[in-house]
Amino acid sequence: MDTYRYLLDLAIILISTKLLGLLTRRVQMPQVVGALLAGLILGPAGFGILAETSFIHEVAEIGVIVLMFTAGMETDIKELKASGKASFVIALCGVIVPLIGGYAVAWFFNRPSMAGSNLSSPPVVLQNVFIGVVLTATSVSITVETLKELGALKSRSGNAILGAAIIDDVLGIIALTIVTSLADDSVKIGMVLIKIVGFFVFSGVVGFVFYKMYKKWVDGAEKELHRHTIIAFVFCLLMAFIAEEVFGVADITGAYIAGLIISNVQRSTYLESKFDTLSYLLLSPVFFASIGLKVNLPQMSVSIIMFAVVLTVVAVLTKIVGCGLGAKICGYKNYQAKRIGVGMISRGEVALIVASKGSALGLMSSSILGPVIVVVVITTVITPILLKVVFAPGTGPSTQVEDAKKVTSYYENREDNR
Repeated sequence: MDTYRYLLDLAIILISTKLLGLLTRRVQMPQVVGALLAGLILGPAGFGILAETSFIHEVAEIGVIVLMFTAGMETDIKELKASGKASFVIALCGVIVPLIGGYAVAWFFNRPSMAGSNLSSPPVVLQNVFIGVVLTATSVSITVETLKELGALKSRSGNAILGAAIIDDVLGIIALTIVTSLADDSVKIGMVLIKIVGFFVFSGVVGFVFYKMYKKWVDGAEKELHRHTIIAFVFCLLMAFIAEEVFGVADITGAYIAGLIISNVQRSTYLESKFDTLSYLLLSPVFFASIGLKVNLPQMSVSIIMFAVVLTVVAVLTKIVGCGLGAKICGYKNYQAKRIGVGMISRGEVALIVASKGSALGLMSSSILGPVIVVVVITTVITPILLKVVFAPGTGPSTQVEDAKKVTSYYENREDNR
């Protein structure tokens, strides 16, 4: 009977995420908040009705890949190019400030009095730095879905967030590699850097060739055919696979770049609509619910709880301050800097992956994993709520609001159809 349990799990996830999504929408919050809460309520941290299985994990992985692929297709290439340098500065500040903040918190709390702390090997300094590395992570998938709901994905702030998130991912890999190499001699920094550069060179060459061939084939077709969508999806999956397995770059980065490559074809809107249906019908609900299903808080002492609270506050503030400061340096207005900072708060599954790598190398004790999970949960849930606030009409110039209304029209029609 357990063989078909995944069907029941899937049905529960789909109906619960939709019902809670409608409920959160009714109270003027993005529906993604409801999907996240569904995972928390149904998972080990709630009633324990569901647990993350290999099936849910794999469907969720496809879900985030498709989500980032559609984000790439919906990105304004010209605006992304214009914000390229700014995105780098924003990402750099968004890595340095949380790294310093996380190290400072760990330095204060990571002492022998903290029950369960492993202070013998590796050195305490390295453990503290690693906590900072965990805070540098950014999970932009939550932000992408929220911006799509708000109709702000193609805004200047939205493009800056996407660009900075991709660069943040690369900088995060470098920081993680440097720290882990100090604890594990088998990790070579030089090779990792070569692979990162190689991935972007590969993406440029393969992307150019594929774009020319695909554009000629799709734009030259007399009608919109399903095979165009299939070829685009195959390209997305291959780019995600190659990014992760060959170059060691996150699969969602490969998927996003695949979406960027296809975004300029004449019938990209048709392709977006097909993937939007696939994502909404199955993949996105499973992905967002799976984040909540990962949460299984261990027993925590008073010192660990205090550490979790302070670490969460620092995690939120350092991204807002760091990325906001980077945006201001690059000439963004105050309201745009605030939006960019808020959009980079969510740590999501990225921080969990980084934490698991550190735990395997002894860079983070089991007692500290609990506070990291708390950070992931809280930043993931509050990010869409705060985005709703900072992107509300009236928070920017009237022209900005009008532009947002134009961009929103497609998404409003989509929501009505739901």
